[in-house]
Amino acid sequence: MTEGNVLRKDQLEISLVKEKKLIKEGNLKDDNPLDLSEPFAELCSACRKGDLKVCQEKITEGVNINARDPYDYTPLILASLCGHYEVVRLLLESGALCERDTFQGERCLYNALNDRIRNLLLEYDYSKSTDPLQPLAAHVASLLTREQPVTSDIVVTAADESLHLHKFILAARSPYFRNKLATAPESTSGNLPPTIPPQAFSVAIKYLYLGEAPRDLKSGPGTGFTESEVFQGIDRVARHLEIDTLLDSIIDSGDRRLARQRRTAEIAKGRDQLETWFRANVLGNKRVVETSKASSEKWDRENPIFADILLQADELPEDAEPGREPTSTLFPCHRAMLLRSEFFNTMFTSMFREAYVTDHLHIVNVDCSPEVLEIVLTFLYTERADFPLDVAVDVLFASDMLFIEKLKTKAAVVISTLGSGNLSQSEAAKTRGTHEEAEEEELDIYGIIRAAWMTRVQRLEEFAARYLAYRLEAHIDSPEFAELIAESASRIQARQETDSIELLDDIRFYLNERFRLRFDDAGLGEMMRSAAQQPQAAHPAAGADADADADGTEKEIEKVANGVDMIDLSRVAAPPAAAASQHDRDHAPVIRTLDGEIAGDEFDKDAANYQILMAKLDAILEELNLEA
Repeated sequence: MTEGNVLRKDQLEISLVKEKKLIKEGNLKDDNPLDLSEPFAELCSACRKGDLKVCQEKITEGVNINARDPYDYTPLILASLCGHYEVVRLLLESGALCERDTFQGERCLYNALNDRIRNLLLEYDYSKSTDPLQPLAAHVASLLTREQPVTSDIVVTAADESLHLHKFILAARSPYFRNKLATAPESTSGNLPPTIPPQAFSVAIKYLYLGEAPRDLKSGPGTGFTESEVFQGIDRVARHLEIDTLLDSIIDSGDRRLARQRRTAEIAKGRDQLETWFRANVLGNKRVVETSKASSEKWDRENPIFADILLQADELPEDAEPGREPTSTLFPCHRAMLLRSEFFNTMFTSMFREAYVTDHLHIVNVDCSPEVLEIVLTFLYTERADFPLDVAVDVLFASDMLFIEKLKTKAAVVISTLGSGNLSQSEAAKTRGTHEEAEEEELDIYGIIRAAWMTRVQRLEEFAARYLAYRLEAHIDSPEFAELIAESASRIQARQETDSIELLDDIRFYLNERFRLRFDDAGLGEMMRSAAQQPQAAHPAAGADADADADGTEKEIEKVANGVDMIDLSRVAAPPAAAASQHDRDHAPVIRTLDGEIAGDEFDKDAANYQILMAKLDAILEELNLEA
């Protein structure tokens, strides 16, 4: 260990002792609290195994991904230590902390299995990345300075400064404003008392809009207030508006760790307040009407929830009961939050009629189901995106249509994790077999591939190809599979005769991976290497022969790992304890390959099946008159 590493280790140990003392004194929150609950233990187990599906389920359930187990391991450390890149990425995308200069953060980086994972962790270092809620906070804060389109509905004047504010944000974030606006919802203006420094009120409002607390309170020239008076003014305003953390955030702004914790806590609190208000008012006031009458609905602009636009989602035809008039759901919304979608941003800043203010609220029809629109709105208002697999594809299409990239990515993550994204040998074996068995799968993999193509999501294309490769026996003989290969070929503009077919290339790649993993998981390679070395140890005089035999064994390992040959297991001397009796061999089940031939063992079968599947892929190309 170098002198620099020793010094670094000593500094971390000193930092850990100091950190524990601050936590014990209550001055610092424990970023990684001990969690002995069963759900957290299941998350840790999934991180060790690389089980994406279970990890996603536990994250959706709300398990604290930054907690630690009895051995001081966090889920992120376990996943990075065991080399599961996709699990590490999922945890980081979901808010797992990897902050350098902290004990757990350094452990995570130091124990990463490879550079690929280490580089990913460094990308998400807290000093370089943003909090998962930061996009929501940044948008809400930007509303104070955004000039177009106009979304404010109340103006507060302080000296020569006018703040253009939003009633629904004030009502959601401050009990004072909520009570005041409840008694006078029609208010459109207000004045600040002259005894309160304008800067104090401005700081408080920016904090309500999820902005950061200022690091200094220097009063501008000509304001008539000293720095001390501004500080006292902030204290008065904060107590009046019931913002109990504002003053502490200003005081702690010089300590990076404390400032970060307070910032994270305040944004989370703000998100929860917005969500509570959103569910009680936007979702609580949605209306279900007959579709034929939806356009005649009239909502006054002066309404108690301060909505300025109505979004309409029509019931899907397959959901309508026979003989009943189809229905539509109207959601009263706020343009200020819809601007997070580039689709609505363009609509409200263009020459469309929806951009103009009228006495009654405009109704905008969104081409998705009410259930999906509710998921979209929940994300825009709260940054939450928890939805089941059965609507994930619909959410993918809706977010693509509305240009909400983060929600589109979330939908892709849900599909590729909950949709059997973790393709272990045992899981894949459950669905191998006939095409009829494939039809019983919950996942419409053909629909997902086409959705990935239409929405341009590379992550889903890779997932679908891997999914098919691990279950190729159940799909390769079906006409739908051949059609899919033809579609992939047709997607290449001006395709030449020998151009690559992307889907086919990906399936071949993952098919090769599947048989490599089948071999590696069994640990046969190590057994063969050990067996090859045993004769040399027992008979030193036969060293040359043993070396040659070991070299031959290595070549056979490489052949099977590449799926191009079968292993002659008679070369491997099984230990007596593992040797099967003649009776067991006589009564063992017959092992057959995909074409019905008898195989010597599972590894012979896998090697033969690989060749059969590759030949069938070539046969499909020949039938389609394609080359790749």
